[in-house]
Amino acid sequence: MDDKRFNERYEQYRAAVEDYLDSLFTGSAPWKTLYDAMRYSVLSGGKRIRPVLTLECARLCGLEDWRLALPFACALELVHTYSLIHDDLPCMDDDELRRGKPTNHVVYGETMATLAGDALQPEAYRLIAEAEGMTDGAKLNAVRALARASGADGMVAGQVLDLTDYGRDRETLTTLCDRKTCFMIKGAAELGCAAAGADAERTAALGKYASLLGLAFQIRDDLLDVVGDEATFGKPIGSDKGEGKNTFADLLGVEGCAREVRRLTDEAVAALSGIEGGEFLTVLARRLAERDK
Repeated sequence: MDDKRFNERYEQYRAAVEDYLDSLFTGSAPWKTLYDAMRYSVLSGGKRIRPVLTLECARLCGLEDWRLALPFACALELVHTYSLIHDDLPCMDDDELRRGKPTNHVVYGETMATLAGDALQPEAYRLIAEAEGMTDGAKLNAVRALARASGADGMVAGQVLDLTDYGRDRETLTTLCDRKTCFMIKGAAELGCAAAGADAERTAALGKYASLLGLAFQIRDDLLDVVGDEATFGKPIGSDKGEGKNTFADLLGVEGCAREVRRLTDEAVAALSGIEGGEFLTVLARRLAERDK
């Protein structure tokens, strides 16, 4: 797939996701400040990698109209956004900048930011439950995938480990990153598979691709925290070290991180070998391996 075709499809997915998200939480109510805080973070930009992955996996698995998977894709993005709001809170990482903008609690205060994150999580499951054109079986599989990715043994477990001294060697740091980052990226692929009613074999192959993609993504993130440009990266360079966190950059060094990203990316692409039409996902993996933000 050439760059032009990839860019066109990615932008088509991204624009559809933005439009869908922009339609949410627009009502007027005595608690409208809550809506405003939710929308502030939901619409703060970002690459939308996870919902794009959901939509492409749905298309790749045979969903005739990939737009039917938008509620599933955006449900995961709501959960991802809630996790970022809470991750930035003073009781967590105490960050004041996210994607080049003040974090939610800086703008709306800690209480409202906490409540905005709280509200986004159940709203995600409402999107799945009310998704038009999806069978009950697809909805159940989507709920299961999202809960598994983000729950006590998934993303939240990773956050718990991140707040401790866990992750001081390569094996434990990989476990931490698997839970905190890779599970949600794998969940994005599984949601797309659920929307299309994919079989277990294809779901497993795309899940493996997404897991490897997620780990490569995290290692690249750790590398950019050392060598990235702050204006491009959207948050202070060196923030992980400033918070006393151990990262892959500490364990592997700059060149070691670059090699590992390439290796994991190659493995992710190899996981697609039995799937016809996986060119978009191949280019996506290569692009993410070279990203600068």
